Amino acid sequence: MDGRFQGRTRQLSQPRVAEMVADILRARIVDGELADGDLLPKQDDLLDEFRVSRPSIREAMRILETEGLISVRRGNIGGAEVHAPKASNAAYMLGLVMQSRHVDLADLAEALRILEPDCAALCAARDDRAKAVVPRLRELNDQAEAHLDDGPEFTRLARQFHDEMVESCGNTTMILLVGTLETLWSSLESQWAETIAAEGHYPEVRLRKLVLRAHARLTDAIDAGNRELAHRTARKHLDESQRYVLATNGDHRVNITGLRSHLAPSPGRGPDAYLG
Repeated sequence: MDGRFQGRTRQLSQPRVAEMVADILRARIVDGELADGDLLPKQDDLLDEFRVSRPSIREAMRILETEGLISVRRGNIGGAEVHAPKASNAAYMLGLVMQSRHVDLADLAEALRILEPDCAALCAARDDRAKAVVPRLRELNDQAEAHLDDGPEFTRLARQFHDEMVESCGNTTMILLVGTLETLWSSLESQWAETIAAEGHYPEVRLRKLVLRAHARLTDAIDAGNRELAHRTARKHLDESQRYVLATNGDHRVNITGLRSHLAPSPGRGPDAYLG
């Protein structure tokens, strides 16, 4: 190989200065040295610390902003606010990969049917479930029952039941993994809910009552500490509740770019509209 090209290859393989600065600042954010809501040091202070050019600092900030780890304020009150990593950011990036691979909604639903029942079983296995899990699930059931005649509010509370169960399973990796899939499913299903509501085809009260009874049975299984029953009940409920969306949208491709305002890396979180 020509010596000129060998030198160029070595030069291109070296990490860029901006990426090295971003690596250091990212580690400080992820490790909690810079907490959620903190402000990054001013650019002049970063220049003094890293001894690099101003364009390199700006590029490092752009990298972190794209990852959702900071939001840059421009103008007279400029600065960069720190944002701790959030599951919605991961959901957005995973959604982009799924969209690029032409994953359909039925595929996503199947993953939830496999994983979410495991979260239910983990809830049932918790020694402290009577205090840490069951009261909140029963509270959500009671709230949902009080809103049976209000479809959108009922579905919001039904969706919150699923979120709470996953959050209460006690395994951080499962909480993050399944929570990411739940965020994707919720956001995609919210489109479906808005469409059928506008068409006057929102699920009738009878179906909402079935959802409520399924949630009550699942809560009872968790309360009893019956892992197998909790798993089986959760799987059966998902089979039934997903049917309404998949009947007309199962072959639809996951389309996250259309939900950018809901799931793109930002301090906020996507919507939680969900049939239950």
